[in-house]
Amino acid sequence: MKTQKVTHQSSLPSNTCNKLVLRRTRKRFNSKVFNDRTIERTAIASLLLTGFLGVGAMGCWGLEVIEFNANSNTITNYWERQKNICLGAMLLSCSVFLGSSLVGASFSVHRDKF
Repeated sequence: MKTQKVTHQSSLPSNTCNKLVLRRTRKRFNSKVFNDRTIERTAIASLLLTGFLGVGAMGCWGLEVIEFNANSNTITNYWERQKNICLGAMLLSCSVFLGSSLVGASFSVHRDKF
């Protein structure tokens, strides 16, 4: 058996074929999608940060109690300050979550034209 090699040649000239290959479609920047994704990522990040700061505040509270029971004579407020910092940051990130959720909801209501 003999095998034959089949080649296909285009009827277009080579320079026309190259021009057709180079044509590409450009993606357009969609600001609505960008805004939605930014708001969604901000809400998720603030929820995660709120959870981690809550765990940190509970840990600082526990260490504050341990330190107070070990040395009731000392007036060290290190863990109490750390706890208050964690609680303040937790409150801030919780408010960021609520704000981003409110902005996202208002955008979706505005688009749906209620």
